[in-house]
Amino acid sequence: MFIPMLIFGLICAPILGCLLAGVDRKITARMQGRVGPSILQPYYDFRKLLGKDTGHTNRTESVYIFMYLLFVVIATVLFFLGGNFLLVVFVLTLGVLFFILAAYAPGSPYASIGANREILAVMAYEPMVLLVAAGLYLATGTFDVVAMTQASKPAIIMLPLLFLGFIYVLTIKLRKSPFDLSMSHHAHQELVRGMTTEMNGQTLAMVELAHWYESILYLGWVALFVIWKGWVGLIVALLVAALVYFLEILVDNNFARMKWQFALKSSWWLALILGLLNLGVILLLGLAL
Repeated sequence: MFIPMLIFGLICAPILGCLLAGVDRKITARMQGRVGPSILQPYYDFRKLLGKDTGHTNRTESVYIFMYLLFVVIATVLFFLGGNFLLVVFVLTLGVLFFILAAYAPGSPYASIGANREILAVMAYEPMVLLVAAGLYLATGTFDVVAMTQASKPAIIMLPLLFLGFIYVLTIKLRKSPFDLSMSHHAHQELVRGMTTEMNGQTLAMVELAHWYESILYLGWVALFVIWKGWVGLIVALLVAALVYFLEILVDNNFARMKWQFALKSSWWLALILGLLNLGVILLLGLAL
């Protein structure tokens, strides 16, 4: 299983992420009454970016972006190899910090504002993500992803409130409206392109590649809530992950952007109410048993 999962995490994940981005564009276009581009358009854009010269106002930008991509890839591979879920969360967060540094590097006011908003986004979703890790541990008795997938019953049975809270902050992590505060993957960002305003060529290509990895990784996190041992559990997990992503596209196209204050406060309140309440119930039931 080691080699197949390594290949999936390293090679198949970005391919699926690319196709997912194409499906996102197509569905978004249909919702807006347009035909939309080909599903392979993200690949065409990526290939075009690789062929362009990269201009820099600060060469450290490319170094930071490379580190961002590297840590995202490491987190994805660790996850699909069945590694420690908490370690995956920390590695991915470290990658995002390099992305923020890259946005600050050129000294652009637009990119800097995007970086400031990304910091706020991290502050908004990180408490819920850590509570999810704690909840999965209490529900399965382990932080190892491979052990979670071999559970006798889906974790969502014990973590329904945490699942709802995670779906909410997933919109922030995917940078979709109403929480595409730091940057947008569609052409409706009032800050030009936010964090990536000054990025071009191969640097921007690395950002897109990292986004493909992230999309598949986050859907893998969704699957952990509903997967259990056997093929039936795997099929259910895939269907739920697809449904959740469609829901994210639906929300992205039907809600106007919220202020960063709302994103921060609402995420923390959900973490406090849904997350802590769910964990508290689990601990009380555990003590009762």
